[in-house]
Amino acid sequence: EDLLQTALAKTYVAWDRIEDQRALDGYVRRALLNTRTSQWRKRRVDEFCCDELPEPEPVPGDDDPAERQALRDAMWRAITKLPARQRAMVVLRYYEDLSEAQTAEVLGVSVGTVKSAVSRALGKLRENTELGLIR
Repeated sequence: EDLLQTALAKTYVAWDRIEDQRALDGYVRRALLNTRTSQWRKRRVDEFCCDELPEPEPVPGDDDPAERQALRDAMWRAITKLPARQRAMVVLRYYEDLSEAQTAEVLGVSVGTVKSAVSRALGKLRENTELGLIR
């Protein structure tokens, strides 16, 4: 019924272009076929069956609350060692979950400034030895 309704709607839209009114049956039949083919082509399968469910890789400290808290504390200590501007950008981007544009607007700087400052800050955090021991 939905397919027929769509085909008839397409026929109605094209009514002025149909020169031979005796060919309406063929036109509607072709609209049905083309509509169904288009629907079939658009249909995608995003899920695949498998025998085993893939398990995510375990995150260090994910199961131990003490390790998780130690990681959070070490991360916060490392963030407090960053320069104020970089610290503000990292906190807005990753703790407050603002976009780069929103962070730029809040701080009154350009998006490029946010990108470069956050990149430098993340580089400093990666080099932090205290965080390296926890990884």
